[in-house]
Amino acid sequence: MRKALTRERVLRAAVGIADRDGLPAVTMRRLGAELGVEAMSLYHHLRGKDALLDGVAETLVDEILTAVAAVDETRDWRARLRAWFLAAREVMLRHRWGPGLLNTRTTVPVGVLRHYDAIIGVMVGAGFSYRIAHRALHAFGSMPLGFVQEAFSPSADGAGDLSAAADLLPNLVAMVASEAHDAELGWCDSRVEFEFTLDLLLDGLDRARRDPPL
Repeated sequence: MRKALTRERVLRAAVGIADRDGLPAVTMRRLGAELGVEAMSLYHHLRGKDALLDGVAETLVDEILTAVAAVDETRDWRARLRAWFLAAREVMLRHRWGPGLLNTRTTVPVGVLRHYDAIIGVMVGAGFSYRIAHRALHAFGSMPLGFVQEAFSPSADGAGDLSAAADLLPNLVAMVASEAHDAELGWCDSRVEFEFTLDLLLDGLDRARRDPPL
């Protein structure tokens, strides 16, 4: 007996295709072939490519929420948020197309709002004001979702296209040549760099909690 076609099954298959062959490979035709159905039958569950990608984004965020839910809730606010962000990063490392997908969606998955709501709850419960919690979310940026939004992405050869502008941008070119490495999520998103940025933010927020700014 053929397994029933559901929205969840379709989206899980789409995630699998993206993991194997990259996000551009996720099309209705490819998905239909993967599931052994006509592509048109998928439109009963997803109205088109945009709805499909929105659904994949929701599935990705749900996986982040599942990983976050497994974190020990007895930890203090700092340790809990740190563990949440690193758990999200492990999800993104399994789905390296994730940051690019989330950056292109115009509709925010409800799971993202739930995640950020929980972050605010932890902070307020630890004595932060809503004002500082608001500022914290701005500072965190995409880190709660497990990645850092890059200002630019040099090519893998180090200086990349910047090398032609070495006279104009000597410090930037020297930094890229020195720091570029085998990227995990973005050109400089190694775990060390992710943790350095995260700890810097958490340390600053702890000072703000103890001595709130005006």
